[in-house]
Amino acid sequence: MQIGKRVLWLMLSTSAARADVTLLLEEPFGSFWSMNPAHSALYFSRVCAASPTSLRRCDPGESGAVLSRYHRIDGFDWVAIPLIPYLYAVELQDQVPHSATIEEGEELQDTYRRRHLESVAPDRADGHPPRGDWRQLVGEAYDRTLHGFTIQTTAEQDDELIRTLNSRPNHNRFNIVFRNCADFVREILDFYYPGIVRRSIFRDLGITTPRHVAACLRNYSLRHAELKFSAYMIPQVPGTAPRSRPIRLQ
Repeated sequence: MQIGKRVLWLMLSTSAARADVTLLLEEPFGSFWSMNPAHSALYFSRVCAASPTSLRRCDPGESGAVLSRYHRIDGFDWVAIPLIPYLYAVELQDQVPHSATIEEGEELQDTYRRRHLESVAPDRADGHPPRGDWRQLVGEAYDRTLHGFTIQTTAEQDDELIRTLNSRPNHNRFNIVFRNCADFVREILDFYYPGIVRRSIFRDLGITTPRHVAACLRNYSLRHAELKFSAYMIPQVPGTAPRSRPIRLQ
């Protein structure tokens, strides 16, 4: 079994046994002039997407959803995407390709967008795909390697998160310094475990970074063995896209 599919199978089989939240630390990719920086998102094994902008508890057999903050997604602050589409832009595990060219990955992304994401990433007037950051919503594993850091949650915590996010306005709040993707992850992790992530004033000048959040989660887990921390890597899909750049934790 291809390593990426093996990791995906492990994630899905584990989610059926317990509730947890996984920080996805995503490597930077792209050329020097079009650099996409490191990104962070959260995968919830028992929280599913009722729509891209609303949440619900998962039904039996569902694989959960990935939430993250984005800059330019039709005015929304956060969007929720089912796990398999988020990673591979397909709907079923057995549809995940063994390899893909840049063009094949982009075609899979756009096909999924047209079927499921018109509400947040509609076609332009000429029928072409929209501009903006919508490609970060699906098929992330075609562009970069992702690192997962998992701790347990409770059903009560998950239900309260669903109520909280569904009840407050979902309007674009992105700010690179104070409200970036890592700040969203920090706020949600603090919702589950207060004090788990603190800003790094000296190392990062107070800016929350994906790498710093991952380091805080790892360090917190060392002090709380009961949370059953685990870590794994979701490799970039083999193909013609340049390989993403490795990240070292602080």
